[in-house]
Amino acid sequence: MVTVTIVITCILTVLLILIVLIQNSKGGGLAGEFGGLGSNQLMGVKKTTDLLEQITWGLGIGVMVLSLVSYILIDRNQVSGVNSINVDRAQTQTLPGAAAPTPAAGAAPSQAVPGAATPGASTSALTPQK
Repeated sequence: MVTVTIVITCILTVLLILIVLIQNSKGGGLAGEFGGLGSNQLMGVKKTTDLLEQITWGLGIGVMVLSLVSYILIDRNQVSGVNSINVDRAQTQTLPGAAAPTPAAGAAPSQAVPGAATPGASTSALTPQK
């Protein structure tokens, strides 16, 4: 539904741009293209500018209303899970030194791997070591 409102909003904005470009800032616009004085007989200068102005206002109001509707339709309570391979790797990766191998059976304590975690020790990189 949100996609439909966004597409309709885009179409209305393109139409709004075209209607504004048709108009002349001095009021000549589309009516001036029909040959000056002869345009009064075809549509009338005043009627053409009134029609284009009403279309401009209508399209502008339509774009604003559809923008508000699309804002209301967006679900802001949705749990946004980022699907990224880097996020997955970061969540499954262990901290360096946290999962160091334990010494082999029968090895002397002096032969233990430096920086190896002792049972019950904190593995957080933010916790100061004693």
